[in-house]
Amino acid sequence: MSTVTSNPGSATITKESAARSLLETLGATHNLLKIGLIGAAFVGYFLNWILTQHYHSLSSQDWSHSYFVPLISVFLMWQRREELSLARPRTYWPGLAPLVLGVLAYPFFIVGIPNHMGQGYAMILTLFGMLLLMLGPAVMRHLFLPVAYLVFMVTISEMIMIKITFKLKQWAAQGGDILLQILGVNVTLKGTTLEIVNSSGQVNPLDVADACSGMSMLIAFVALGAAVALVACQQWWQRVLLVLLAAPVALFLNVLRIAVLGVLTLWDPNLATGEAHTLIGTLLLIPGFLVYMGIVWALNKSVGDKPESIQPKGRAA
Repeated sequence: MSTVTSNPGSATITKESAARSLLETLGATHNLLKIGLIGAAFVGYFLNWILTQHYHSLSSQDWSHSYFVPLISVFLMWQRREELSLARPRTYWPGLAPLVLGVLAYPFFIVGIPNHMGQGYAMILTLFGMLLLMLGPAVMRHLFLPVAYLVFMVTISEMIMIKITFKLKQWAAQGGDILLQILGVNVTLKGTTLEIVNSSGQVNPLDVADACSGMSMLIAFVALGAAVALVACQQWWQRVLLVLLAAPVALFLNVLRIAVLGVLTLWDPNLATGEAHTLIGTLLLIPGFLVYMGIVWALNKSVGDKPESIQPKGRAA
């Protein structure tokens, strides 16, 4: 009776060999030097945009989440660490096309048509092209979504913001009016101002100003929805559904915020302004996050999603 002796751990050897091909390529001393120089050149070239975005995010609550976007992108890459360890990097010259396009588009949006949003997108395109050129499609297919997620940190142009904010302001005011009437509050809607009448007959106007239009909540929820979709869902349709649900959930929470502020004005009109206004908006992010996690749980439970295991290449003898 013959005994077949298998090569112990041959599949593991194949996997470790592939892992070493990426880690050793990036960890080699001369490559670390190149990465450092390229990284410094990248930051230096786009330093003006980075600083402008920093100051804008620091002063505007609509874009304060921008600081977390790169961290989430890094986490998305870490989540794909096993797939990345198996991918073999190689120089891919077609990556020069998006790289050059991004490098040329950046000064165009500074001198030609000044546009901060265009500059940010040019930076992300440059990063994509640079990674594609140096690492190749096999690696880039796992880095595409983390890089694409960076668009959520770029401030939207003021013209687009104004149009979106105006619509949100109208919808929020109309929704708040309906919800307050359902709650039995004596309220009249005039434009985007809610006139709330208390028990003594005093009229307290609640103006749905830009700060209460829901833009900050919408932006934060779209970014949150995309992050949750990429981290917690495996099917593409689940991810698309979660991102699409971000806007309706944000709008509903903003309507709820206006209704809460409207009820508070019956006791003290000052509660609808200042720190109380900001605090209510912040607290409503908690149930919004719980709603998203509930949707994720329901989606994964219904289809029985489980993260796909990475099968090592090669077969045991």
